[in-house]
Amino acid sequence: MHVLVLGAGLSGVTTAWYLQQAGFRVSVVDRQPEAARETSFANGGQISVSHPEPWANPGAPVQILRWLGRDDAPLKFRPTRDPAQWLWGARFLLECLPWRAHRNTRAIAALATWSAQRLRALRAELGLEYEQLERGILHLFYSAGEFAEAPARARSLAGFGIEAQVCSRDQCLAIEPALAAQSGVLVGGLYAPGDESGDACRFTRALAARVAAAGAQMHWNCSIERICTGHDGSVTGVEVRTAEGGLQTLRADACVLCLGSYGPRLVATLGERLPIYPVKGYSITAPVLDPARAPSVSLTDESRRIVCSRLGDRLRIAGTAELNGFDTQVRPERIAGILEWAQRRFPGAIDIARAEHWAGLRPATPGNVPLIGRGRTPGLWLNTGHGTLGWTLACGSAAALAELMSGRRPAVAFPFLRG
Repeated sequence: MHVLVLGAGLSGVTTAWYLQQAGFRVSVVDRQPEAARETSFANGGQISVSHPEPWANPGAPVQILRWLGRDDAPLKFRPTRDPAQWLWGARFLLECLPWRAHRNTRAIAALATWSAQRLRALRAELGLEYEQLERGILHLFYSAGEFAEAPARARSLAGFGIEAQVCSRDQCLAIEPALAAQSGVLVGGLYAPGDESGDACRFTRALAARVAAAGAQMHWNCSIERICTGHDGSVTGVEVRTAEGGLQTLRADACVLCLGSYGPRLVATLGERLPIYPVKGYSITAPVLDPARAPSVSLTDESRRIVCSRLGDRLRIAGTAELNGFDTQVRPERIAGILEWAQRRFPGAIDIARAEHWAGLRPATPGNVPLIGRGRTPGLWLNTGHGTLGWTLACGSAAALAELMSGRRPAVAFPFLRG
């Protein structure tokens, strides 16, 4: 069976790999000249199993109202005339209901835990190197009110089989000594020793090379115009526009949609309605000037929703979520908040002047639960909508999809799509 994987980011490349291992003949199609050029290029670097709670939770509506008008708001809504934005927003509010948020958290936690196992197995099998660190993630609290909720959060994570330790300020400094130089009052933390960090772009490109070496045909610089169907309505391939401007039809027995925020538009003509909307995120990547001042444990500032990860001799700092359609402009005022955070938390650690600025679109469902499984159109499969957890869920989602396409039920409690 020949499968076309549409998209060569984290989702697409991991999907291609696991399908190959399951015995499928695979081709990959992407509009870029190489893998991981868009959403997977410069994310926060965290494999954060310890953060399964979605943005849509009971406390979110009030918090979002408090953030209105702030340039450094962790979540910023920029209204457009696009009805899809407003519909997604309404669904987001619905997912904030306590029982729905708990259901979504449980599903994400199960998939994240399984995905971390798949990642470790894959890394051991292939010997992949992507500046990975297995030093856990330390969640930081700068508000006594927020820290007071840490024990309950640790108990909740324990219920999902995820280890997390409530830490005093001194314990946080013992885990990550670079925190001692920061300005600002650190109250405490929550440490998840089983979490990891690493460069998602390097991982994706290394795995893409293995996929190609295993026989997959990589169709670079091919913009997908439409999905082709036969007389019976089933998928027969895709029509692409090549770099030279010509149209070409790539035939296949099935297609897997891994196109991030752009996927819903492509499959809408097939009658597929996917609840995915782009949530824009920002990051900076800066050279480390003083290794002793730069953290090596991946960190999450729970108050500012900013994360940072050590990637070799670089520090990646990412944060903010912005609903502004398909705009990928790097807005200086949003980057300024991240730079200010870096200078306050780790003065003298990185070369701010040489920092690379980036913005990308994360494909988010209202409840942050990805869409994995069979589409309504025969021959169409989905592995998309991972939102802020694309790196965390990549290997598990792809392995699960390969199981489903092989006619088996994955060994993880997750609401897979059945078409």
